[in-house]
Amino acid sequence: MVVAIAIILLVVGSILFHFLSPWYFTPLASNWELIDFTVDITFVVTGVVFVATNLFMAYCIIRYRHRKGHRADYNPEDTKLESWLTIITTLGVAAMLAPGLAVWGDFVTVPDDAAEFEAVGQQWHWTYRFPGEDQQFGNVDIRHITEDNAFGMDPEDPAGQDDVLVESPIVHLPVNQPIRAWLRSKDVLHDFAVPQFRVKMDLVPGHVSYTWFTPTVVGEYEVLCEELCGMAHFAMRGRVVVDEPDDFDTWLEEQPTYAELLAQGPGDPSLGQASYGLCAACHGPQGGGMQALNAPRIAGLNKRYVERQLGYYRDGVRGTHELDTAGAMMRPILAALPNEAAIRNVAAYIETLVPETPPANVSGDIERGAELYANCLSCHGENGQGIWTMNAPALAGQHDWYIAAQLRNFREGIRGSHRMDLYGDQMMMLADALPDEKDVNDIIAYLNTL
Repeated sequence: MVVAIAIILLVVGSILFHFLSPWYFTPLASNWELIDFTVDITFVVTGVVFVATNLFMAYCIIRYRHRKGHRADYNPEDTKLESWLTIITTLGVAAMLAPGLAVWGDFVTVPDDAAEFEAVGQQWHWTYRFPGEDQQFGNVDIRHITEDNAFGMDPEDPAGQDDVLVESPIVHLPVNQPIRAWLRSKDVLHDFAVPQFRVKMDLVPGHVSYTWFTPTVVGEYEVLCEELCGMAHFAMRGRVVVDEPDDFDTWLEEQPTYAELLAQGPGDPSLGQASYGLCAACHGPQGGGMQALNAPRIAGLNKRYVERQLGYYRDGVRGTHELDTAGAMMRPILAALPNEAAIRNVAAYIETLVPETPPANVSGDIERGAELYANCLSCHGENGQGIWTMNAPALAGQHDWYIAAQLRNFREGIRGSHRMDLYGDQMMMLADALPDEKDVNDIIAYLNTL
């Protein structure tokens, strides 16, 4: 009897949880109402089966419980019961499968008037590409990928010269426009998913897949990777901003084409040296940094990382939090770098500087720090050298007081909480693995050995 009561309570609790729980689908923001309808049918069919099966089991436990003087009849075959079970099961399975087949037929049939863009997945970030005025994508190949050609564009293909390259995890799309998303991976399996759009599709290395949808609600939506792609899989986030058509056109015109990026060049260190004079007042003539001025070592940092951080200060992504007093000092300095070319030049010069390794000021358990650093090495490198493909700077040779300060800032949301700083958001999630000062000191003590 106790078992029967427990089963009944399980059924009642499950029904109440389903109808009263606040956890359900995010509001639909695309054309895929049919996917929601299909899922609702699945819930109804499986819910009815779950309730009926468990209540029948509880009934049998009560009705046919052991009672003195009663003996069960053995009836191994019941043609009528088996027929009804077969019919009902067939109808239930058909009710679940038929709408799914209809949805899949629509899912792989892209409208003729669909626009296109490409989402490129890589551990652990997203970038995007749009066709240019010729509405054709240029050829890409992994053999062409370099630090200055992260998309692997074929420089010999004229169709790719006007391709629009978005080297950011944030992409804009027009509302009420059918869109095909071509999906490409540069390393391992990923999955492009936007919960509000009800779309998801795998990115398979060496293969180009696709999905399509029509955004129907203006707003911002998170892009997730729903394929286990490595240690920082959970932090592989992007964002889709759905705009009115005019706003989308304005944003797209602001993004560089491949030809424009080629024309920009990699940055001129000799020109950057002249601009660096203002930086030297805090960071030192060789970029070694000064603790008294809260200025870290910047010499030798990857130029792409420096360019991004300087852009963040210029645009208010960094240095605007009320508790980030050190970062706030950087923002006025950007007035001396009036355009992208000036930023590229000074970043190229900073990359050429080679300072001495600063002395260690933080002590801790080195062996435990090595264990904690296992969460960091996939991005920052086994030896803390930084990995440009991961957008991760070098940690080895950096001032330990600065690393400690930044880890605290990430943990407390002083850095990385700005809506445009998705890479900082990744670090906020990872910094949660270092909840106290001992963790921070131990990992820094290990970094000081690299």
